[in-house]
Order: sequence, then structure tokens, then C-alpha cells
Amino acid sequence: MTIVVYPGSFNPITNGHRDIVERALRLFDRVVVAIGTSADKDPASFLSGRISLCRQALAEFGDRVEVEGFNNLLVDYVRSKGTRFVVRGLRTMSDFDYEFQMIEMNQTLDSDMEYVLLPTSRQWSFLSSTRVREIAGLGGDISEFVHPAVVEHFSKL
Repeated sequence: MTIVVYPGSFNPITNGHRDIVERALRLFDRVVVAIGTSADKDPASFLSGRISLCRQALAEFGDRVEVEGFNNLLVDYVRSKGTRFVVRGLRTMSDFDYEFQMIEMNQTLDSDMEYVLLPTSRQWSFLSSTRVREIAGLGGDISEFVHPAVVEHFSKL
């Protein structure tokens, strides 16, 4: 069984993230959505809530998708899952620049690690978690961009 890890902050999970999961399932038997904490992205911000929302948003994929948090080096986490594969989505050239730097760093730490970079589907190329949070925070309708569980979550804030 081939497993791929899809790391990110998923704050919140969007339809663009779901699209990457669905497409990764065409290439791998299982996808582990690994929600990391990061000093750059407010490590204390509701990890358990993000895990819960991701599980709800990805429930349709059944046991082929696992969602969990992690707070160690990605290379160590990937090894702990019994794989060497990581998938990431790319929206823009700036995403590529960032991902390329991460690939170089992680492959320096573990030369066996392999990345699969999937360009975001055109319909979601503009979408980011940051934009979703901004729209929701200003009372806008985010239902076109996220799973209904995410809409419900933001309606309670």
C-alpha cells in the first residue's frame, strides 16, 4: 500500500485542499492529511478544531484518508507513517518558490523523501485559507469555497 502525506495548516480546509486530496488518491492508496503547527502560523490556534473540520470535510473518502496533527519535523513525521512521499498543491509561482525551498531542505535532511507537486485545479487557483478567513470574518458567504462544516464553524464565531 502506498501512502502519501499531505502536510499543511489547513486553517481552514478549502475545496482546493479537498481537490488535492481527491487527486492524490488517484496516485496513492492512502492520503494522510497532516496538520502541522508552525511558529509562523500561530501554533496554538485550534489544532483540534482544524483536525475535526478536516475529518468532516474529507469523510466522503472513507478510510483512504487519515487526518491527524503533528508537531515535529516533517521528515520524521513522514517516516513515522511508513512512507517517503509528500504531496503539495501549487497555485502560483510564489508557491513553487516556497515549496522548492522546503523540498531542498527536507531532502537534505532525508534524501529518500520524494515530493509530488500537483498544480491546483483552475477553478481553485485563486483560493486560499487566508482569503476564506478574511471573507468569513467580514460576514461574507464562503459556502462556494469550503465544505458545509467549515461554513457552520465560521457562522458560530
